[in-house]
Amino acid sequence: MSASTSVAPKSHAAKTAAFSGFLGSTLEYYDFFIFGSAAALFFGKLFFPDAGAAGSLLSFATLGVAYVARPLGAVLWGHFGDRLGRKNVLVLTLVLMGISTFLIGCLPTYSVVGPMAPIALVALRLVQGISAGGESPGSSSLTLEHSPEGRRAFFTSFTMSGIQFGIVISSVVFIPITMLPQEQLMSWGWRIPFLASAVVTAVAFYLRRRLEEPEVFAEIKEDAATAAIPLVALFRHDFANVVRVTLSSLVTMVNTVFTVFALTYATQVVGLDKPMMLTVIAVANLVTVFTQPMWALLSDRIGRKPVFITGTIGSAVLVSAFFTVLGTGNWALIFATAIALTGVFYAMPNGVYPAYFPELFPARTRYTGMAVSLMLGLLVAGFTPAIGTALTAGDPANWGPVAWMTVGFCAVAAVAALTARETFRTPKAQLGLKPARRGSAPAPAETAQETAA
Repeated sequence: MSASTSVAPKSHAAKTAAFSGFLGSTLEYYDFFIFGSAAALFFGKLFFPDAGAAGSLLSFATLGVAYVARPLGAVLWGHFGDRLGRKNVLVLTLVLMGISTFLIGCLPTYSVVGPMAPIALVALRLVQGISAGGESPGSSSLTLEHSPEGRRAFFTSFTMSGIQFGIVISSVVFIPITMLPQEQLMSWGWRIPFLASAVVTAVAFYLRRRLEEPEVFAEIKEDAATAAIPLVALFRHDFANVVRVTLSSLVTMVNTVFTVFALTYATQVVGLDKPMMLTVIAVANLVTVFTQPMWALLSDRIGRKPVFITGTIGSAVLVSAFFTVLGTGNWALIFATAIALTGVFYAMPNGVYPAYFPELFPARTRYTGMAVSLMLGLLVAGFTPAIGTALTAGDPANWGPVAWMTVGFCAVAAVAALTARETFRTPKAQLGLKPARRGSAPAPAETAQETAA
């Protein structure tokens, strides 16, 4: 077989993996964010009508179930992904996410089945969270292992671009829905965004089924070198990298502050128009769909750490500027600053980490390492709106402590990334191996010992 004929199938596999990762992540975050919108607009009245004013609080509480469940999903899917393979696990997580989201759109409300309605809603949200715990980490690991050398970050960045695109469409999908008459809106209109997820699920399922297991994992499985309990092997041999990735992933709180806390500040304190602020969020995230692959490609040229750290520090600085500009009410400045914050600086670490984080772990525990570390970081980031609200001391106009909190989290993330190894030139087969072991295969006794772990 000639070199050209062997490269072509690999390139095709990388493109298919990247595109399926894009669609899978789009589905994941479309589902996550339409649930949030529906919780804010409808679920209090539909599923908690007897709670009165507390209905909205109970409705929002269902959001947290998914974030708590994600680390559990990370352990579950990471175990099977490192033991049995990436492809089948990703197919399963995709199907679970799609089915649970579709079923939310089919749920009877409290007026029909009573307390069983909110119980079913929470149960399905729990399934969403468990599924999400394995989706983006598994997609990143699989795409990384299919990607050609020198372009690993570029291909894996499409997973994150899918997430940003999911945020975009989830931000606009409810706009025409809310224009329906109230009776139609509350009876069937709210269900449409959930039922529509079946289309993306079907396309992503078709692409995932066509994928092959990456060669690097297939070789490990063929040599019986998979870890018996990947989580145990991970913490025994790579605990330091688990800590590094967990702390580095705290940078994701920038997006939470931008999309949640800043939205509340802009609309409730400054008095800005909510549809316009939603448009700002949608446009800024749409820009990242295109800029993240560009930054990822740059990291394939100059390294992961310079891009990741520069973007993290830049994000910390721009958050304060964004809150300051919101206070002016100048929409041109608001759009420009939002795009600079999210579409430029935050896009740097966000576009690079789908390659950088899994590259720090060996193939035998890569899925588990990426999933557990990332989900622990996201769990902390998920609570930043609550932490930020507490820091304002009851004064929503007091955004200063939130900005300083963002600076602190970003500083921790930057330092954690600075202590990690640079990986952009490391051959795929040697990723995650200790420096002393690079360039040579581990001894049979060592392999057997680690496999037993």
